[in-house]
Amino acid sequence: MLAIRGLRKSFGGRTVLDGFDLTVEAGEFVALLGPNGSGKSTALRCVVGLETPDAGEIEVGGTAAMVFQKIHLVGRRNALDNVCSGALGRLTLRRSLVFPHDVREEAMACLERVGLADRALDRTARLSGGQQQRVAIARALCQRADVILADEPVSALDPQAAVQVMELLQALAGEGMAVVAVLHQPELAHSYAHRIVEMRAGVAA
Repeated sequence: MLAIRGLRKSFGGRTVLDGFDLTVEAGEFVALLGPNGSGKSTALRCVVGLETPDAGEIEVGGTAAMVFQKIHLVGRRNALDNVCSGALGRLTLRRSLVFPHDVREEAMACLERVGLADRALDRTARLSGGQQQRVAIARALCQRADVILADEPVSALDPQAAVQVMELLQALAGEGMAVVAVLHQPELAHSYAHRIVEMRAGVAA
């Protein structure tokens, strides 16, 4: 579950979020639509702590993980190692130097969940854009996330890959996660999200 109440955020005197409210229940997939600058991405970044809001309350039922438009993977490392990095937050420094067997098993299960177990040992730089995005989602799963936040996850993908990623996000919601995706494709939002929230000038329109 995710609850955002009265979220406010300004940059250099420009108001980006102006009292934004959003509640997403476990098992729900919500799409955020709106023009550039309407505060969609900033709201997600506030939830995961990448930005500090000026005011408002954020309640997360469990752990939130974010999937970005620019896929932050280490291209020279294989898919499995990239997914294992999702566990770094709960590992001691010594255990994080070489990922232990239990983490690698969990990461493999996450890759299997996104349909890429057969590419586990491939360098991520050699994967397609859609496959890389699914690796990023698997990494979020390895964080044991209860809330998945996806910031324009399909904007750089071809139509077939975009559908695969949207189907995956929809399936994760079906498994009980709260999923929020910033999208610029209304047709995909209407096809896959349970609910659409339009943002204008930092508030839900």
